[in-house]
Amino acid sequence: MPVPNPVAVTVFGIDIMWYGVLIAAAIVLATVITYRRAPLHGLSSDRILDFVLICIPVGIIGARLYYVVFNWSMYSGDLFKIINIRLGGLAIHGGLLFGLGAAAVLCSIWKLRPLNVLDLAIPSIALAQAIGRWGNYFNSEAHGGPTDLPWAVTVNGQTYHPTFLYESIWCLLLFFLLIYIDNHRKFEGQVFLLYGVLYSLERFFVEWLRTDSLMIGPFKQAQLLSLTVIIVFTVIYIILYKHWKKKKES
Repeated sequence: MPVPNPVAVTVFGIDIMWYGVLIAAAIVLATVITYRRAPLHGLSSDRILDFVLICIPVGIIGARLYYVVFNWSMYSGDLFKIINIRLGGLAIHGGLLFGLGAAAVLCSIWKLRPLNVLDLAIPSIALAQAIGRWGNYFNSEAHGGPTDLPWAVTVNGQTYHPTFLYESIWCLLLFFLLIYIDNHRKFEGQVFLLYGVLYSLERFFVEWLRTDSLMIGPFKQAQLLSLTVIIVFTVIYIILYKHWKKKKES
């Protein structure tokens, strides 16, 4: 893959970055899909817009804070850099934790079943990740170690594993799988829990290749978090599945 131009277009002397364009496009598409599928979950489509207006900003703030916390040495000397996200620096785990956390709080306030809402939203979130990951390509970031594979990405004259591409393909496949499962859902939480397990499985292994991982001491935090999610979500999935099966047989 050739070295990309991170600037999509310049308007009145202001560079509009591909990173922002792709994230915006991902949010819009995910919103449209979730909006149209809301009635399948017994939810008002207009209520989805309420979620989006609150959860998306909270998720972006969370993604940025998460990244800054684990890279504090980069920002402690220039606090203005914390709010400058045009050149990248959003951690998907932070975005998910804050965004989905906000959704859970809103479900409590609006008297909605949180697992039902999360099952609706999570396939579109996977699709948004598939699109948004290409922002890493245009910023020449989130790549792996050196490789001479035909699909390697070029950064500063060196070719590297395009880990953003691996995750983008996985999340796109995950989107279609989760849509199918959601259409044949057996119990509330099934889609959300499967996303947690399958995305974390991919992230755990792809993280081995990355050279810019956020760290907790000597460990890659994404791997620790992914492993935790795999274990916890698998246990919860088994419990809910057994409960559904027992209820069906009774």
